[in-house]
Amino acid sequence: MDKLSDRVKRLGYSQTFVMSNKAREMKASGIDVISLTLGEPDFDVPENIKQAAFDAINQNYSHYSPVPGFLELREAIAYKLKRDNNLEYKPTQICVSNGAKQAIINVLAAIINDGDEVLLPAPYWVSYDEMVKMMGGTSVMLPTSYVTDFKVTAEQLEEAITEKTKAVLFSSPCNPSGGYYTYDELKSIARVIAKYPQITIISDEIYEYINYETNTTSIAQFPEVYEQTAVINGMSKAFAMTGWRIGYSACPEWLAKACEKVQGQMTSGANTVAQRASIVALKTDPSEYRYMIDAFKKRRDLVYELIKEIPGFKVVLPKAAFYFFPDISYYIGKTLDGTEIKNSDDFAMFLLENAHVGCVGGFSFGSPECIRFSYAASEDDLREAMKRIKDLLEKFN
Repeated sequence: MDKLSDRVKRLGYSQTFVMSNKAREMKASGIDVISLTLGEPDFDVPENIKQAAFDAINQNYSHYSPVPGFLELREAIAYKLKRDNNLEYKPTQICVSNGAKQAIINVLAAIINDGDEVLLPAPYWVSYDEMVKMMGGTSVMLPTSYVTDFKVTAEQLEEAITEKTKAVLFSSPCNPSGGYYTYDELKSIARVIAKYPQITIISDEIYEYINYETNTTSIAQFPEVYEQTAVINGMSKAFAMTGWRIGYSACPEWLAKACEKVQGQMTSGANTVAQRASIVALKTDPSEYRYMIDAFKKRRDLVYELIKEIPGFKVVLPKAAFYFFPDISYYIGKTLDGTEIKNSDDFAMFLLENAHVGCVGGFSFGSPECIRFSYAASEDDLREAMKRIKDLLEKFN
């Protein structure tokens, strides 16, 4: 008798963790692997944030917090949203979660019924489709390519809307493409969604600070969709606090209460010490942490010059986040040194096993012709990784 539920059998494993685990195994066996798989800043948590955590421990913040988070933290989030995004939210509209991933799941659990459709502009973060499956929904992929900077148009979005459409879920800036939607692009999308009040926009803005051109726009800034939008953000990327597991949603009141209800039955409040440290992080002027973004930009520029020289890669300059997402369709369908390359996952494994460089195939991002490299690594590692890949692929060109 099969003891597993149909729900869990529908789920796949995160390809980012599959590839990072494979890279770790190879490294543990003595192979010199450079892993560019995980989306994790390689900086230490800033000192003032760490000190706030020590203070919280000494002040005995060791008991349960309210389910949606400490009031002081929700006030700090509301302050940040006004300061950086010109968004007005009350603390009662904010739910602090165990990472931004849980914040997204809370929203999906609150709005999705079996068979409801969620529009996913591709490429998308690997967990989006699996989260929709977990909630009983159906993902509808909207394909893009490097030619359009991996962005959908408002017209493409509207063509995909049906009576079953319940949500649209996207990240801007985008993991994995490193692009973002401009003010005018989001305005056009907002005008479309406003015509369909049953649709909730789930706007994942976790990479908003890691932007090399300008401040990004939140789609919640457009009044016509404010009541339809759930803004998702967190502490992991901008503050290098990935393991602290603090994310949050800012929603219309009805949806915020539903998220609190969901979370109250799953995990309750997030880590109390991390919450107290997050208050300090959010109240600090963002310029204090700019050094990390400046370092990422320098690495981006370095990798761009190197990756352009790799034969068969089509690449656009990412404007945000810390990823490259080259199109490698040139290699799909070929046999390289006895290995048949059926899709980008095969190609990523080929690079890992032959160049000893870890990346992630684009199949689980909804773009099977692309691969993702994280450049949250040292400049020496990035130079060596690009050299290894170039040297390997030049043999086949």
